[in-house]
Amino acid sequence: MNTTPVLRVTDADVVRGGNPILREVSLTVRAGEHWALLGANGAGKSTLLSLLGALAHPTRGTVEVLGHRLGRVDMRQLRSLVGHVNQRHDLRSPLKVRDVVLTGLTNTVERVPRWKPTAEQVAVAHRLIGLLGLDDRLEARWPTLSQGERGRALIARALMPSPRLLLLDEPATGLDVAGREQLIERIDALQHAYAELASVLVTHHLEELPPGTTHVMLLRGGRCLASGPAAGVLTSDQVSKCFDHPIRLTRVDGRWSVRASRPVGPRVG
Repeated sequence: MNTTPVLRVTDADVVRGGNPILREVSLTVRAGEHWALLGANGAGKSTLLSLLGALAHPTRGTVEVLGHRLGRVDMRQLRSLVGHVNQRHDLRSPLKVRDVVLTGLTNTVERVPRWKPTAEQVAVAHRLIGLLGLDDRLEARWPTLSQGERGRALIARALMPSPRLLLLDEPATGLDVAGREQLIERIDALQHAYAELASVLVTHHLEELPPGTTHVMLLRGGRCLASGPAAGVLTSDQVSKCFDHPIRLTRVDGRWSVRASRPVGPRVG
């Protein structure tokens, strides 16, 4: 078993146009851990995820992805080893779901001309499509898919190269309740199916966290407010500080929910 952390961020700063976006953020993610980055809009979640996906360099500090330090490695090659799910998948051809998933092997949006997958690779694609609940959409073409189906197909695509790390940037954005619940159910299933896979999910809705979430980082104003095992970080007090609003946090059957916490006033009448 590889004991090297999947991700290691040490005192990372990101400054853009003279404005600090991240300040002194540190994070270590190990195999089998499933992290969530939580915070209000503008807290720095997506910026941190871009470091973890080898899409950007820190202004200061160090970032190691799969044992490779950014600045000392071919970023493009490193990105091919990370399962980064981009909801803004710029596919223009009416590919079938199976073919979309197979493009995860070539790290391209469209199918590569004259490239033919092996029978084993096709079998892996079919297994992932089943795991993501898309068996009945195997032959469906991309334009006919719902937003939720597209999101699950892209997760299957990201898993095709057998990455050690899966990054999910607000995967439930724009989904209705049914689509969100189907997505969360399937993310939870794949977390159990791939015991060594590490994942990082970005959201600002606690209701979108899969039950298998093991660790959480709360970001506020580009700084880490709290980080560690989910049970210790996700408290009403700390989440209230993170979102600068009094919040009451509850957990039922492994799922979190929040409500505004209002002080109880004197009864009238």
